[in-house]
Amino acid sequence: MRIDIVTTLPEMITPALETSILKRAAERGLVEFRVVNLRDYTRDKHRTTDDAPYAGGGGMVMKIEPIAAALDDLLGGSSDEAQGNEEAFALRHKPKVVLTDPRGRQWTQELARQWAQESHIILLCGHYEGVDDRVRQNLVTDEVSIGDYVLTGGELPALIIADALTRLQAGALGDSEAPDKDTFSGNLLEYPHYTRPREFRGWRVPDILLGGNHALIEKWRRWNQLRATRERRPDLFAKLELTAKDYALMESEEPAAPVE
Repeated sequence: MRIDIVTTLPEMITPALETSILKRAAERGLVEFRVVNLRDYTRDKHRTTDDAPYAGGGGMVMKIEPIAAALDDLLGGSSDEAQGNEEAFALRHKPKVVLTDPRGRQWTQELARQWAQESHIILLCGHYEGVDDRVRQNLVTDEVSIGDYVLTGGELPALIIADALTRLQAGALGDSEAPDKDTFSGNLLEYPHYTRPREFRGWRVPDILLGGNHALIEKWRRWNQLRATRERRPDLFAKLELTAKDYALMESEEPAAPVE
């Protein structure tokens, strides 16, 4: 997979891509990152990427010209071909062109799984009061929001999206089954985890995890997932397709290790 990130702040993006799982995935050839400085596509000596909006209003707006030029370069053709037809543009140019924008659809694990199958994604980092709306109407294929709050720019959302996509690439994680066990897989929150020491400040690891009864452990984990999702994320819980066994388990007491 190739992920291009178009930004006015490459110094904010590059260090994150050179650490941890992102770095290892790139070194293994599982993903290719390209950080594109939007200022390289400006035409004035000040390398201006924003301007005051028509009809006034607070803040500045990102200009369409440098964005279009950058996308032309990355897509290998003129984005003028879009001619106001976003659907036709998307069909002719396979890469997804994604604008990080508060008005976009919510970024979710399910969407990450879908997009992880793409071969090329371009992430366009918004800024200021947003972008010239002709970018949204004609040059991008998707708009994504990572949550209902305001950030200084789209760099952090772009990194979040890149990270989520990278860890879903085959071989990116040490455990090939890890993505299927993560929180939000199947709309369930993850069960609790513990490690050594067995006791710390009087806080003990649940005995059930120490007895080696794997069937009972799996039951305990499922009970915790169901209870946590129902209590903390009712929106996710409503999407679950539960069995009669799941309902019975949820209403039972927390599974415990047998008393010896």
